Amino acid sequence: MPAQFFQLQYALDTFYFLVCGALVMWMAAGFSMLEAGLVRAKNTTEILTKNILLYAIACTMYMVVGYSIMYDGGFLLAGITGDGVSDEATYAPSADFFFQVVFVATAMSIVSGAVAERMKLWAFALFAVVMTGFIYPMEGSWTWGGQSVFGMYSLGDLGFLDFAGSGIVHMAGAAAALAGVILLGARKGKYGDKGEVRAIPGANLPLATLGTFVLWLGWFGFNGGSVLATASVESANSVAVVFMNTNAAAAGGVIAALIVAKIMFGKADLTMILNGALAGLVAITAGPDTPSPLAATLIGAVGGVLVVFSIIALDKMKIDDPVGAISVHGVVGIWGLLAVPITNADATFTAQIIGALTIFVWVFVASLIVWGIIKAIMGIRVSEEEEYQGVDIAECGMEAYPEFTMK
Repeated sequence: MPAQFFQLQYALDTFYFLVCGALVMWMAAGFSMLEAGLVRAKNTTEILTKNILLYAIACTMYMVVGYSIMYDGGFLLAGITGDGVSDEATYAPSADFFFQVVFVATAMSIVSGAVAERMKLWAFALFAVVMTGFIYPMEGSWTWGGQSVFGMYSLGDLGFLDFAGSGIVHMAGAAAALAGVILLGARKGKYGDKGEVRAIPGANLPLATLGTFVLWLGWFGFNGGSVLATASVESANSVAVVFMNTNAAAAGGVIAALIVAKIMFGKADLTMILNGALAGLVAITAGPDTPSPLAATLIGAVGGVLVVFSIIALDKMKIDDPVGAISVHGVVGIWGLLAVPITNADATFTAQIIGALTIFVWVFVASLIVWGIIKAIMGIRVSEEEEYQGVDIAECGMEAYPEFTMK
């Protein structure tokens, strides 16, 4: 390849990688707004604090150790400045790190919503250090990193495929969240003595809706950037297909969740519809490159149906997830992995199941151990009085909407 064409391709692919990474970073704002809208007003400041804190922790821990575990990238990013790039490289190594680190933050963002309204801020921060620096990079090394699982078997050799992370990112975040929720327990008043489920409405549905649209937008970077290139006709067409299918799946999730909610509740439940959009996005993330637009819409629609039933089922099991994160990212993440062989002949159901089990078991067990250690050392739940008062005051000393309570 002539030098000028190599430089142009390198520049275009690097720029595309960085822009998509920035879109994924913007998903942090989406998670913040979604979660702030779905918790009660008295817990808003704390959930926002968790979201910006976890992003900073993820960026730092992945730089210090996470990237080197996942890709053998060198401690403290040694050697990825781009000096002496080979002719085989198509983008800057530092662009790859940036793109990968925002995925780590996404996985951790899933945890924050599930444990909202009753977890100690510093316990959450300590778990974020371990999750982003070790737990996530380990399972990432077995999948995208191409390493064998504790030297036993290789998911790559089995044919496991997860294009942008339905399992590697979303199900992993949900597994960590589930472990935390089990040890944490439900919010006070969520479940009655006779097993009845009591709704605890969020404070700001316009904010939650805005957060969903921000996430929808960011997902184009999440999935589209995973093509890893755009500087050729083939890669540009692949990017366009991924964008198209990502959008179609989200739309399918919205429509399906709306229909199911109307049938089950007799009303158009906005929270279910929002989660339906996210479910459609999670469902297509494992394989947005091969389906037709109709198939992508149907894959997203199945995710939209699953998320409604999953949220109801978890409530019956008294697993309290204020924002539905475990259902959206975990249950639908599994569906996303299983949907890949439907449109991609290179994938098999056996490999997808083994991959899903490997990721889930590792992240869940490791997270359960870490949460358990943190619980024993410093506790993970605020006191009953602090929960009643609101964790904004207890953990942050300020309220998000002071005019509601201060005269």
